[in-house]
Amino acid sequence: MKSITIKGSERESVGKKATKALRNAGKVPCVVYGGEKPLHFSADELSFKNLVYTPNAHTVVIELDNGTKIDAVMQDIQFHPVSDSIIHIDFYQLFKDKEVTMEIPVRLEGSSPGVRNGGRLLFRKRTLTIKALPDHLPDFFNVDISKLKIGDNINVESLLNDDFTILHPESTVVVQVKTARAAIVVDEEEEEGVEGIEGAEGAEGAETPAEAAAESNE
Repeated sequence: MKSITIKGSERESVGKKATKALRNAGKVPCVVYGGEKPLHFSADELSFKNLVYTPNAHTVVIELDNGTKIDAVMQDIQFHPVSDSIIHIDFYQLFKDKEVTMEIPVRLEGSSPGVRNGGRLLFRKRTLTIKALPDHLPDFFNVDISKLKIGDNINVESLLNDDFTILHPESTVVVQVKTARAAIVVDEEEEEGVEGIEGAEGAEGAETPAEAAAESNE
């Protein structure tokens, strides 16, 4: 998995006044958990844009101005309810021999024949939560939909891998193709049309009462 480097400064004070001053200066207060004790630091808000505003999953290398480097993953983020600016981020420190839980994006590949035939594609799980060692974290799940017909689906069971554990039931549907409502209406209209034709053919071949009487008189 690709890493993004975040350069910051360790925080000596974590009080409300110090935190407010950081935010006013365009910096984001952060904390890293998972080590011997929580580590508080701050970094420019702009330095998080490639980590936060992307559908991709990344690990992080936190480089502090005192020379400390920490491998981590983002665990939680808080936004201001009005301005939508980042006001706090929690990270979790990575260790090569310790599994970590992370959400991994799902990418669809190919073109579904079911959709081409009028079906509706339902993308049920755009991310999957997994547990794995840092070196085994995938960048994303590739899901091939090129064989999905109407009524077919792809579930978690087909994505299982020995390198990680997917924290969803195996029966969880990731993507499926269902019959579109418009397609059902078209089918019904076609059936009605066939019945109408059959009925018309039957009426055309039947004798009228007058014709039957004439034949009996002959």
